[in-house]
Amino acid sequence: MMDVIPAKSPAITEISQENGAVFLKSETGVLRIIPQIGGIFRVSFSEDGTFGGEQGRDYADFSGSIPYEVSGGVNLLACDGRNILETHSAPDYLEAEPQAEAGNKICESSTQSIKEIWIKTSEGSVCVSQVSGAITFYDATGAVLLKERSFEPRQLEQISLYRTVESGATQVEEIVTADGVKKKIKAADREEYASAYKTRTYFEFDEDELLVGFGQGERGEWSLRNSTRYVHQANRKIGIPMMVSAKNYGILLSTNSLCMFSESDDEAFIQTEADYYLDYYFLFGSDLFSVIKNYRRLTGKAAMLPQWAYGYIQSKERYKSQEEILETAGEFKKRGIGIDCLVLDWMSWRDNEWGQKSFDEKRFPDPKKMTDELHRMGIRFMMSIWPNMSPGTENNTEFKEKGLLFPGTDIYNAFSKEGRKLYWNQVERALYPAGVDAWWCDSSEPITPEWEHKMEPSDSDKYYEFKSDAANIMPFDMANAYGKYHARTIWEGQRTCSQDKRVVNLTRSGWAGSQKYGTILWSGDISASWDCLRQQVTAGLSMAASGMPYWTLDTGAFFVKKGVQWYWNGDFEDGIDEAYKKLYVRWLQYSAFLPVFRAHGTDVEREPWAFGDCGDLYYEAICRTIKMRYRLIPYLYSLGARAALDDEMIMRPLFFDFSGDKRALNSTDQYMLGDSLMVCPVVRCEDKRTVYLPENNGWYDFYTHKYYDGGQEIECECDLYSIPVFVKAGSLIPVKEPGCCTDDMKGCDIEVLVYPGADASFKLYEDAGDGYGYENGEYCITELTWNDEKGEFSYNVTGDEGFRTGRITYSLVQN
Repeated sequence: MMDVIPAKSPAITEISQENGAVFLKSETGVLRIIPQIGGIFRVSFSEDGTFGGEQGRDYADFSGSIPYEVSGGVNLLACDGRNILETHSAPDYLEAEPQAEAGNKICESSTQSIKEIWIKTSEGSVCVSQVSGAITFYDATGAVLLKERSFEPRQLEQISLYRTVESGATQVEEIVTADGVKKKIKAADREEYASAYKTRTYFEFDEDELLVGFGQGERGEWSLRNSTRYVHQANRKIGIPMMVSAKNYGILLSTNSLCMFSESDDEAFIQTEADYYLDYYFLFGSDLFSVIKNYRRLTGKAAMLPQWAYGYIQSKERYKSQEEILETAGEFKKRGIGIDCLVLDWMSWRDNEWGQKSFDEKRFPDPKKMTDELHRMGIRFMMSIWPNMSPGTENNTEFKEKGLLFPGTDIYNAFSKEGRKLYWNQVERALYPAGVDAWWCDSSEPITPEWEHKMEPSDSDKYYEFKSDAANIMPFDMANAYGKYHARTIWEGQRTCSQDKRVVNLTRSGWAGSQKYGTILWSGDISASWDCLRQQVTAGLSMAASGMPYWTLDTGAFFVKKGVQWYWNGDFEDGIDEAYKKLYVRWLQYSAFLPVFRAHGTDVEREPWAFGDCGDLYYEAICRTIKMRYRLIPYLYSLGARAALDDEMIMRPLFFDFSGDKRALNSTDQYMLGDSLMVCPVVRCEDKRTVYLPENNGWYDFYTHKYYDGGQEIECECDLYSIPVFVKAGSLIPVKEPGCCTDDMKGCDIEVLVYPGADASFKLYEDAGDGYGYENGEYCITELTWNDEKGEFSYNVTGDEGFRTGRITYSLVQN
């Protein structure tokens, strides 16, 4: 018979403290718990007790940069058989690596008579079982929020990390996809360069607890419960290592590797594929808004977008020349349709020079003249740039000579500081001087093995193919974070060139921390159908719950028709027919209430006049929708400012605002845009929909001003000109007369729409509209106030009054 190898005991045998961290030692390893400012507990576990020197992680750029100072130190107190560690308030975090003082061990304690170890803060507490090492998290009232599994709560399995040997034998296959020709390593010589761990933490969730997050799925995935959610990057999928619970807490993984959530047969765990030790952050919150604030506290504040980015962005696949772009801009102006940005999709370069950062001089003879003319019309210019560059191009050769391409590929190494610097240097030499205002970092995964198939792979196949392909070309422990580092390239590069133009980066992939690099995430190359529209609403809310402030999509979907590939799967073989026109209008009306408002796609044209002309039903509906968006610019820009300055949310699921309303908890096709607007997209072909009005509030129809009591369902008839939008009673909505671009609206008077029924306030934000002066306090905030009992409107101005607009007037909205 085989001899059994006895399992190591998880029982805690030794407790110590150092620099604000508590260390709990057992035979299985060392559990480290760090209470941090704001209601954050960092939980780490290492088999060998080592928590430093992580290879491949940029902790100065991520959560490890947060000091964990605790004012007054941490005191061990034995009390009634329990060991209580009490922490006190600490100064706010600093963006610097914590420096531990050598030998600064506060104390140690025997655990022979101790059953539990407690660490308490004003926001919440953790209790560690001395027998198993399992953690239970309690809120400030003493109620249980979450438990790790009571036996073997965490597991680690050692793995080896390999890299492809560039000088070795490498077999590379070229695959043609809709994203261009991709190189794929089929076989290669590899060498081990480090060891890491696959980590797994087991949790016990309440039976009816709602869990949401881990980014954006491909099919509108929502609740994590009783499912397996693979967290990785794909064309239509954005993984984010963050989830929240409707019980007002969040879990943020510090990993940059692939990870997954799994729950089945009453067993739930979160797994990471390659880390140097198990590591996650538990985020307490008095509500979910404070949980998101803690997420931003750890990963970085959202950057402020320029004001024009809140206007309408026109794109399609693709404008082929300088002449076509200027003609399109002129047509918008002639028709008086609002527009703030025109986008050049792929192939600014010459034929067969994919990814080369240049303009084809035949089609774009004078790019600077083009952007100057656009700017004269108040229109900005965004262009597509790629992380891969075709062999033989000047850009590719320069990277190859410096050894800054991933092995066997034409993709630059964004994890390398030198690689990021060279990439921006190429942008700065050829594109930035042409007056480019914004970047479209396409294919920023940059691996999409799922698009190599004619038949759609299963979710697990997609995960493991991405895992395999990523490990062949890049550090496996960084495989999910490429898009964030690519965004960092653009941010760091442009910030060195100018402080007058804010970074705008439309990108298809992101990770925790992407928000601080001026990114707008979008949902990839989706296909046109009513089912897809419904799924996109849910996908956007899942991204918001994952901590991301700026998200958008291809209005009308990228693919309209049906192709041979599984992903080219639109429902409209005839292109712009009556059926597609209706879907497009409903999609545009939904998009107009997203943080960023953008049209894009292939198969058919996307300009408003492609859907009709003056007097035509669909054309007029499109024009009215764009005009309504511009009317809301003061409200939307102020929401963006609050996201940047105060870590607030722009859009969010209803259960964030109405946590006590069980019906709001289950809503995935309505959402809040700011504190006041509830958006209810029309996601079916019928011209009606059921709307739930959350309880304990009154609601006004945004268009008709009709008042409704909350706590009820209503049936809304929806003409083609609008979707149902409701305003919460006790709201102030600042608006302006719509212009043809945001530049036209500067200096215009602001009208404040007052929706009575409760006291109300709103912080109206104004600044230069662009540039980074806001980081130095160069802005004006006007506190708008409504006293409902007295029926009085007032306002108070703080900050630099030089940024104030014209007069502020108000209108009382009544039935």
